[in-house]
Amino acid sequence: MISRQSFLKMFALGGFASYANWTPQPKTQKPIVISTWRHGLAANKAAWGVLQNRGSALDAVEQGVRVTEGDPDVQTVGLGGRPDRDGHVTLDACIMDYEDRCGSVACLEHIVHPISVARKVKKDTPHVMLVGEGALQFALDSGFKKQDLLTTKAKKEWEKWKKEADYQPEVNIENHDTIGMLALDSDGRLSGACTTSGTAWKMHGRVGDSPIIGAGLFVDSEVGGAAATGLGEEVIRTSGSHTVVENMRHGDDPETACRKAVERIVNKNKSVDHIQVGFIAINKHGQVGGYSIRPGFDYAVHNGESNNLIKSKSWTKK
Repeated sequence: MISRQSFLKMFALGGFASYANWTPQPKTQKPIVISTWRHGLAANKAAWGVLQNRGSALDAVEQGVRVTEGDPDVQTVGLGGRPDRDGHVTLDACIMDYEDRCGSVACLEHIVHPISVARKVKKDTPHVMLVGEGALQFALDSGFKKQDLLTTKAKKEWEKWKKEADYQPEVNIENHDTIGMLALDSDGRLSGACTTSGTAWKMHGRVGDSPIIGAGLFVDSEVGGAAATGLGEEVIRTSGSHTVVENMRHGDDPETACRKAVERIVNKNKSVDHIQVGFIAINKHGQVGGYSIRPGFDYAVHNGESNNLIKSKSWTKK
């Protein structure tokens, strides 16, 4: 039988060991929203309009990226997006909430707001992803209006491209084809959205990472969320956003988690001279970060006090 003195001694030692290994948790910053690229500033503003009124993170990310989808001057997302090599503007999008529920559409034509169609897929169907004609029919049956997405400006650029038909995406121009957005609301709920018109002059039917859960976007309420931008094929090959979240699960802060995902892509390529990929991330405490292969990637963060564009750190210096 253990004596009372021995028991108290063991308890004291165990308690001390637990205290010695205890790590204080960071103070949670909420609500907060982060999104990719300069066009994220306007998107953040719309998302904040939801968050500041104690709206849900899911509503915030949908309303935020809809701003970018509807802006014809953003030629890599939604209306006005550059077409594929056959002249079709095809859109990809996905959305994911704090309960791991998600919806996605790919190769969708004629609908300005694919993110809202993706949310309807999540809400009203037993599926995660609808594509092509099936996605369009679902959108029309759900009350979305059919519209020509090829603007005069984008059509002129496509016709100019056809004269040489040289397919070589330009880093930080053709490749910044996505707006990804992540939000943490006042109730601590995480959600994310990702939407794009894809790489310009792509083969008809090509789908990148943006509508693929785990590649272009991933959210886990126990850990955090991540979104990707850049050359989608590289993100798909490494399940990029899921990788970032798993890095955070193992203790990395958001920026470090993004950096390690970038390094994984770098290590799988003989050269990254013509590749750009960037990640953004948020953890459950509202800490945010980003990282990219090359300079030129930036991301926008709105915390209520400011809506700032942040220059991302990168693996290469040029």
